[in-house]
Amino acid sequence: MSGNRRKAFLVSAALVGGALLMTACQDTDKAADTGASQQGSSSSSGDAATPSGSSAAGGGQGTGKGSGAAGKGSGATGGTEDGAGSGADTGNGKREPVEQSCGANDISWNARSETQAGGYILISAKAKPGITCILPAALPTVAFGSDGTEAGPAEQAVGEQITLSGNTTAYAGVNPKSTNADGGKELDSIIVAVGDDDPDPVSLKVGTITVDKPVVTNWHTFATDAVPFS
Repeated sequence: MSGNRRKAFLVSAALVGGALLMTACQDTDKAADTGASQQGSSSSSGDAATPSGSSAAGGGQGTGKGSGAAGKGSGATGGTEDGAGSGADTGNGKREPVEQSCGANDISWNARSETQAGGYILISAKAKPGITCILPAALPTVAFGSDGTEAGPAEQAVGEQITLSGNTTAYAGVNPKSTNADGGKELDSIIVAVGDDDPDPVSLKVGTITVDKPVVTNWHTFATDAVPFS
């Protein structure tokens, strides 16, 4: 073999070897990429499974909490039933309405002149519809004129309290002039309240009357008991 042919052969061999080497490297790289890709896919599938399991667990917890909330709701409803209703507990599982003290605005009032016992004014008091209240065992507050002259007691003892409800009526009798002397103030109305602290006194027309040291009876359930005898 001549020198030129030998040189050409070596060059060809070198080129072929280089090509084979490059092919082998490329195959190795592809294999490595494929393995990495498969491993990544497998890892990704495992990671996806974990959130799926976590989500299922979370769903279980959500259901449990939902049941708890429903249970709490049932408890709240029971509490509302127990708390419902008003009035005083009588000790037997029942509640009785708590009766309030009467105010002048709880009452339908009426006043009329009577001739018995030298003449007096009969006041009647009835609870307004739907109201139940108590008149205290005390004198009605009855005042006259712009100076607010109040009627004193016509009876020695204080009466009993009266519960007003429905058609129950209480009566009090007012003698506007308990003296025998001449004179006095000429008035045509009286102011009535349930006690001195009543914030809503009412004015009642009674016609012309002469007022001098007026007196008033206690509350009574019969009009005949409310005559202010001197």
